[in-house]
Amino acid sequence: MSRAEKKLEVTVVPEAANQRLDKYLAQLPEVPSRSYAEKAISEGLITVNGEQVKRSYKVCAGDRISVVLPPPKEISLEPEPIPLKVLYEDADLIIVDKPRGMVVHPAAGHESRTLVNALLYHADDLSGIGGELRPGIVHRLDKDTTGLLVAAKNDFTHLALSKALKAREIHRWYLALVHGRPKAEEGSIEAPVGRHPVNRKKMAVTAGGRPAFTRYRVLETYGEYSLLQLKLKTGRTHQIRVHLAYIGLPVVADPVYGKGGELGLAGQALHAFRLRLIHPRSGELLDYYTPPPADFQRALGDIGGLSPDYAQLAVDNWGLD
Repeated sequence: MSRAEKKLEVTVVPEAANQRLDKYLAQLPEVPSRSYAEKAISEGLITVNGEQVKRSYKVCAGDRISVVLPPPKEISLEPEPIPLKVLYEDADLIIVDKPRGMVVHPAAGHESRTLVNALLYHADDLSGIGGELRPGIVHRLDKDTTGLLVAAKNDFTHLALSKALKAREIHRWYLALVHGRPKAEEGSIEAPVGRHPVNRKKMAVTAGGRPAFTRYRVLETYGEYSLLQLKLKTGRTHQIRVHLAYIGLPVVADPVYGKGGELGLAGQALHAFRLRLIHPRSGELLDYYTPPPADFQRALGDIGGLSPDYAQLAVDNWGLD
């Protein structure tokens, strides 16, 4: 094994038993693809309980699998002239409205055209605390989740915003169009979120997950659909999408936790519509909102819904306590 390569050790959980080895490996977030898994098995880079096996081997609960991972692909982080919708900007930070389809930071399979590439072109420099590939990034949104995100331009601001986020002093509100209607007009979901025990590229409510808390209220109902306002207290990966699917209200057009391609949407109907924080240097209250993108609002119209008064939603301070 070369220095650049790494070894992954995993133990098969009971829920994942009886899958083909290559299929099981392809569900691990660290494994690039099923084709890589097949090739690695044939080359003897993968062992089960210390032995080489065929790719058709059916994994058993308790199997100890060792995987030699490929060296990470070098990614060149270059500024790119990608248009950005900027709601606020000064020497310390920038608040942008992220469009659907834009990945926040470069990663395997998304080496360019990310929000970071756009910010580097627009802002010239960003805080380095987020890491080489995540400069300035304090929090993130999924690729197809739209809406507001704040990035830091210097280390002072990055540290302060990260501390405020951890202390729950950065407030984030979302809008989601979901299937079904909650039993109560307002409520909360408190359930731990972690890696799915079988498909490791998904998240799930699981006993071994990290604590996660989401508040919601019903804004409108349209037959089989509901428009919800949500407030995050924690920010786990895919938290809102996982929590809503968990209570039987999957987000419309969610390709991972629901059904993709619904109502003409290219991704889940989830929008980070309001962001409220205290400027770490000036102490000024920054409180911004942005309506959902055109396809989200068109989907509402297609099901007979009327868009709510977003400006009013942005000042009623529901969930701020």
